[in-house]
Amino acid sequence: MAQGLRLSVLDQVPVPEGFTPRQALENSLDLAQHVDRLGYTRLWYSEHHAMEMLAGTAPEILIARSGAVTQRIRLGSGGIMLPHYSSLKMAEVFRMLDAMYPGRIDLGVGRAPGGGQLEAFALKRDRDAPSRDDFPQQLEELQAFLDRTRWEKHRDARGPHPFARIRVMPESATSAPRLWLLGSSMWSSVMAAQQGLPYAYAHFFFGQGTREAISHYQRNFQPSDALQTPEATIAIGAIVADTQDEAEHLHASVRLLQRRIRQDDRRPVARPEDALRELAETAAPQQQPWPVVTGPFDQPEGEFPRYVVGTPERVRERLLQVARELEIGELIVNTITHSHEARKRSYTLLAEAFELPSA
Repeated sequence: MAQGLRLSVLDQVPVPEGFTPRQALENSLDLAQHVDRLGYTRLWYSEHHAMEMLAGTAPEILIARSGAVTQRIRLGSGGIMLPHYSSLKMAEVFRMLDAMYPGRIDLGVGRAPGGGQLEAFALKRDRDAPSRDDFPQQLEELQAFLDRTRWEKHRDARGPHPFARIRVMPESATSAPRLWLLGSSMWSSVMAAQQGLPYAYAHFFFGQGTREAISHYQRNFQPSDALQTPEATIAIGAIVADTQDEAEHLHASVRLLQRRIRQDDRRPVARPEDALRELAETAAPQQQPWPVVTGPFDQPEGEFPRYVVGTPERVRERLLQVARELEIGELIVNTITHSHEARKRSYTLLAEAFELPSA
């Protein structure tokens, strides 16, 4: 591998215009086998709701299915939006996945809604309760459900925590899902450092403040039973092609997708030629017209590009530079193109450029 840098994959299950969500899911399974053979370290699936352009609403189901068609790549959620669920249920789901594919399961969790305000309300665990952020409590419970010894931290004058009696099945003495904290803000950086958890920053989603978040995590990391030294990564977009012109042509689909989402336009991923036409005909919106909380996709670039686009050599050098400056040993690459074959080709060229240990 180029200078020891590990590469992984984030699959958002994009739905190309002219294709069905079912075909997008078939593409994702094909991609899973492809990147497994190419030598990528892990493959994560995102969670999004009510978006025509992204079919990945249930990462845990995709993990279960892709585990059956892959051999060695780690599989995980990038991530489970924990506020929608009970910590016990997520612990059970990922314990089950780990029992099926021992030593290969990552449980990445975040607190974003993964959709708009309406979807967040429909997914809310208790709609009658006032809005409150109990994510820190959920995270503590999730860690304890995955490691029963942690319940001792919650013992008080009345005795052990009542949940300490719960046995999360299926149990394993030799394997467990690995918990990651995901985020795109300083809040997640602070929480990951305090909890002693591995941390993944969604740089492709929010390109501002990446260095600050990673640096704070690394400087303030507190060792835990799960992790003794800080382990950080970022998810970054990349499109690789044989020529610069071809890569930039493919990138037009993502550029339009980012603009459309800010306008609450959730249509499937456009063909590059259609995207170029629409980008030329429409001005970038100055403000978000709807109360959508999917993120500022049409924002100015930060210190590092959210999408690195170009030939294998150019993308390789830029990704190595980002990793060096952030002092991280792994990058999670997100690639969206209208063409499934172009997406596979991009990951192939990138793997070859980094000399990944292919099967």
